[in-house]
Amino acid sequence: MYLWIKALHLAAVVTWFAALFYLPRLYVYHALARDRGETQAIDYFRVMERKLYRGIMTPSMIAVVVLGGVLLALSPAWFSQGWLHVKLLLVVALIGYHHLCGRFLKQFAEAQCRRSHIFFRVFNELPVIALLAILLLAVLKPF
Repeated sequence: MYLWIKALHLAAVVTWFAALFYLPRLYVYHALARDRGETQAIDYFRVMERKLYRGIMTPSMIAVVVLGGVLLALSPAWFSQGWLHVKLLLVVALIGYHHLCGRFLKQFAEAQCRRSHIFFRVFNELPVIALLAILLLAVLKPF
């Protein structure tokens, strides 16, 4: 049973990260379209962003947290390992990033977002750094 839960957790992680990588990239294009006054493109981006955030990204995040919690409940000894504490801290940071994406979603939907496409290009790289750190911690278990 444990391996089934772990496999589902990993599938949810992959899905969540795909969305975490893609949504800010849509924000780059949305900001460019906004700056160019491309109203039809802006309408498409609003729909794509909303569907991605609500239909894929948020359910995936919930699955990651729930399934990860089940894995931790089944293996409470992991709590004594330092690497897990850092990994969980990074997951909490990613949840914050996720909600910040939701805030930008709302701002774009209301035509209130004034962040530049350059800001979103940098913003888009943050989950990559978190993913690398989480993977290294989970695989190497350095401490």
